[in-house]
Amino acid sequence: MIRNVLAVFAGLAAGMVTNMALVMLNAYVLFPMPAGIDMNDPAQMNAYIAPLPATAFILVLAAHLGQSFVGGWTAARLGASKPMVLAMIVGVLSLVGGIMNMMQLELPNWMLVELPLYVVVAWVAGRIEVKRRAAASA
Repeated sequence: MIRNVLAVFAGLAAGMVTNMALVMLNAYVLFPMPAGIDMNDPAQMNAYIAPLPATAFILVLAAHLGQSFVGGWTAARLGASKPMVLAMIVGVLSLVGGIMNMMQLELPNWMLVELPLYVVVAWVAGRIEVKRRAAASA
């Protein structure tokens, strides 16, 4: 039980690192933010986001779904049992974070497509680990 709880926390941490790495790549390399923007201030972030081209959001989409996939796979891989449940816990928590993000920031409406995909990619991550465990025990 404790191992599974720790696996979920590790999955959330791994997913957040993945997410932030890709978001920072976007914000500091591909589409640099003006100096002095506070990423924790929704008003400043909305001002930065408004003029961005649609292509800037492709990497954001990959970052968000990467969080759910990498986090789900990490939790499933590290957990003692029930890898699919652990992956889905991370996927649902990532979905909650995504919904909160959508409520704070003025993202393009087409980004709503990512919301159900949080759970889908977490399921895929869990499925990969279920198959790996089945192959290892065979």
